[in-house]
Amino acid sequence: MKKFILSRLLQSIVVVWLVYTVTFWLLMATPGDPFIGKKQPPPAVLAALRQEYHLNKGDFHAYLAYGWQVLAHGNFGPTISYANWTVLDVIRNSLPVSVALGSMALLIALWLGVGAGVLGAVFRGRWPDMALTVGTLLGISLPTFVIGSGLLMLLAVETSLLPSGGWGTLRQLILPAFTLAVPFLAYISRLSRASTLDVISADFVRTARAKGLSPMKVIAGHVLPNASIAVLSYLGPATASVLTGSFVVEKIFAIPGLGEVFVNACLDKDIPLVLGIVLVYTVILVLMNLLVDIASAMADPRIRL
Repeated sequence: MKKFILSRLLQSIVVVWLVYTVTFWLLMATPGDPFIGKKQPPPAVLAALRQEYHLNKGDFHAYLAYGWQVLAHGNFGPTISYANWTVLDVIRNSLPVSVALGSMALLIALWLGVGAGVLGAVFRGRWPDMALTVGTLLGISLPTFVIGSGLLMLLAVETSLLPSGGWGTLRQLILPAFTLAVPFLAYISRLSRASTLDVISADFVRTARAKGLSPMKVIAGHVLPNASIAVLSYLGPATASVLTGSFVVEKIFAIPGLGEVFVNACLDKDIPLVLGIVLVYTVILVLMNLLVDIASAMADPRIRL
């Protein structure tokens, strides 16, 4: 198991470095100058800015300087588009909002998705299964802004059951979290249904039933642990997708998260901020995949081999 974890850690380090490299050179290849807006600053000011952001000695020097700054000091220095703010200040201010929204969305997707998938497998071919199949198809097919706008009109504008936006209370979190969770809920439901159908027909499940165990004990004790491996493997990329895909939801419900900051940083070509946010997303994705690999290996020892 130690060799398995060490191998995954080394692979994760390589992935983070490759993401940093590709992101940096893509930013360098895009047109535009982050220091020139509607008015061009004087040459002396422009030279000072380029020196501060390590861009005065060429792209490769900046690539090495940014990499060493992150490795040695753990920060990306000041941002270009936020006056008197460092990259870490912006991330520290916005990331907790996106994490809270994404965590709630993942919990909703996981609990409702697994429950719906198991229910569909148990009632295969009957009306609960058909209703859930139609629901998952709609959840996967409809864009997030359509789901969010529909829920906003129904539950906030027409009935006033929930707030229409904002941030700070649990009631304000319900609508955006459920909106963000719907596509993942639908996909987890399909995965759970397919995995449960495979496990239900296995020999050990028939043996458990023959021993006289109740249907609930068979499902909870024998079916769910084996059917959950496919869902576990999906949670890693799903976590990153929830965090990076929350921009539309944050915009609809006026949530001050990291998604909008990231898009604005790309438009402004704020190189340090874009690199910082991309690496934060990458580390989250890599860590989640690492945890999923470890959890899957513990659940099924064959994966270690």
